[in-house]
Amino acid sequence: MLVYAVVSITLALVFYTIGVWSERIQGQLKKWHLVIFWLGLIFDTIGTLLMDKLASNGFQLNFHGVTGLLAILLMVFHAVWATIVVVRDNKEARADFHKLSIIVWIIWLIPYVSGAALGMAR
Repeated sequence: MLVYAVVSITLALVFYTIGVWSERIQGQLKKWHLVIFWLGLIFDTIGTLLMDKLASNGFQLNFHGVTGLLAILLMVFHAVWATIVVVRDNKEARADFHKLSIIVWIIWLIPYVSGAALGMAR
């Protein structure tokens, strides 16, 4: 199960990174970015649930737990808001959306890195 969890979390990193940075480089939020953001969220959720099953204590109110929960909540908000922006087809919002994306991506990296560090420490 650990292998599946690690692969899922890593796929989340790949999808989310591609989505965020391609949106930034292209200068506009596009429909295909939505697919990538949602895939990143799905794989992050799967990986997190698998990791939770592996953890003997479940969710813990510590740095990794709090930042991980914050990251998933932000990813949900980000994907939903991106969907709303594309559906409304607001040109200005689509052009500026990358600012939110990069902030959410950076915050998401915190529990990813801390989880990897904790995993390697064991």
